[in-house]
Amino acid sequence: MNTIEAIILGIVQGLTEFLPVSSSGHLVMAQSLLGIEPDGGIVFEVAVHVATLVAILLFYFKRVSGLTIGAFTGDGDSWRYIGKLAVATLPAIGIALTLRGFIEQQFGTPWVAGVMLLVTGCIVWTTRKTITKGTAEEPTWAHALIIGCAQAFAILPGITRSGTTLATAMALGMAPLAAAEFSFLMGVIAMAGAAVLLLPELTSASPEMLASIWAGGAAALVSGLLALVAFVWLLKSKRFHVFAWYAWAAGASFLIWLSLA
Repeated sequence: MNTIEAIILGIVQGLTEFLPVSSSGHLVMAQSLLGIEPDGGIVFEVAVHVATLVAILLFYFKRVSGLTIGAFTGDGDSWRYIGKLAVATLPAIGIALTLRGFIEQQFGTPWVAGVMLLVTGCIVWTTRKTITKGTAEEPTWAHALIIGCAQAFAILPGITRSGTTLATAMALGMAPLAAAEFSFLMGVIAMAGAAVLLLPELTSASPEMLASIWAGGAAALVSGLLALVAFVWLLKSKRFHVFAWYAWAAGASFLIWLSLA
C-alpha cells in the first residue's frame, strides 16, 4: 500500500466513522474495489480509527476537559458519567480480547461487509421515530451496558458503530445530541484500548508501513472532523434515518459487484 492509497483509505475512514454507514465496512469495500492490500492487516484499520479518536477529543474538547477536571476534583456527576462510559465499554473489550482471530477473519471476507451494511440500514431506519421522543441527558447504568453491547456488535465490518449505539440509546429514551455525545465518548475508550493492544505490532512495523499509517491517520483526522459537524447537523434536522437508504444501496451494490467479479 502506497501513500496515496493510505490517504484514500484514511478519507474513507474519517468520513464514514461518524456518519451511520460503517467505516469498517467501507474500508473493506474500498480495499476490495481498489485492489488495495493494507500493510499489517487490521493494524492499519485500528490506526486510522485512533486518528478519528483524536477528532472526537477535539470536537468534544469542552466536555472531555470538564469531565477530566471533575474527576480530579472529586465531582460526583463527572465520576458517574465516566463510570457509565466504562461500563458501556466492557462488552467491546471482552469481544476484542476473546474473538480477535474471528474478527480479523471477517475483515478479510468482503461479502460480510456487504451483508452487514444491509443490517445497518435496518438499524438506522429505526431512528426515524425515536429521534423525536427521547429526553434523557444520560443513560442509566443498565442502559449504558445495553448500549455497550450494541457497540460490541458493531465490531463486525459493515455494522455502523455510531448508528448502532445512537439508535440503541435513543430507543432507550436518550435525547439525540446527548446520545451522540455518549456514543462518541464511549468510543474513545474502546479505540484507545484497541490501540494499546496493537502497540507491540506497531513498534515492529516497517518504515513503509509507518508512513502509510501516518498518511492515512492524518487524512482520517481531517475528514473525521468534517463528518462530525455533518453528523450533528443531521441529528438537529431530524434527517438521520435517510442514511438507511444509502446503507441498503451500498451493501446491495457491493454484493452484486462481488457476485459478478
